Amino acid sequence: MDALPIEEETEEDFASVNGCMHACGHDMHTAMLLGAAKLLKMHEEEIEGTVKLMFQPAEEIFEGSRNMIESGLLNDPDVDAALMVHVTAGMPFEAGTVVVADAGVSAPAADYFEIRVQGTGCHGSMPNMGVDPLNAAAHILLALQEIHSRELAMDDRAVLTVGTLHAGTAANAIPDAAVMGGSIRTCDEEVRSLIKERLVQIAEGTAKVFRAEAKVTFGSGCPTLVNDQELSACAETYAKELLGRNRAFSVRDLNAMSKGQKKSGSMRMRW
Repeated sequence: MDALPIEEETEEDFASVNGCMHACGHDMHTAMLLGAAKLLKMHEEEIEGTVKLMFQPAEEIFEGSRNMIESGLLNDPDVDAALMVHVTAGMPFEAGTVVVADAGVSAPAADYFEIRVQGTGCHGSMPNMGVDPLNAAAHILLALQEIHSRELAMDDRAVLTVGTLHAGTAANAIPDAAVMGGSIRTCDEEVRSLIKERLVQIAEGTAKVFRAEAKVTFGSGCPTLVNDQELSACAETYAKELLGRNRAFSVRDLNAMSKGQKKSGSMRMRW
């Protein structure tokens, strides 16, 4: 199961005590799938075909599903269709409510990147004797934000986030290097390629302006999730039949509901 380096403060009996927590719900996902396995096994004679239960590791770093597929998970027997489930918080519904994604693009492609800015360290009192990688990194960070505001169209859904920036160990010294890391999320392959191309150009060009050098490395990535139309329709129908229309919704249902509540701001759909 995945975990994130976040201190758990839920005060639950099962709260993590090692400085990491399943903040994205992966412990719940495992329990849910184990429960489904028990129910399916109880009705095994009624099932036509084969059901595979996939517990995905390393989801947060975009590597788990690829490793499972390369290990032959989808073969012997071949998998004809796949469904996934993920819990969420912050929705104005009771626990146990199910939201079924619509057909088409449901989740963005995701890519990690690292930018290493190489300078020349020196004493903080003599910046002219070195090349400040932190100064260059700061300008790179700001320049990257212009990709979204000035190079993408209004309907090009994309998010570029720099989440880490590390450099130096002393307040009175300019370090040799600064390293920043971030992620890119896009719903279109052309936009995905454009952002990655411009990220490299901006990082290298901006670093050069400040006499530094920048090297960009892209890590594990995953493509856009596109839901099958027939399977999405079946999932919506079954969920509403089992749970009732007050406990099962499609994203279309929620968008229609949110239009009537925009003024109050009581419901917001997030991408």
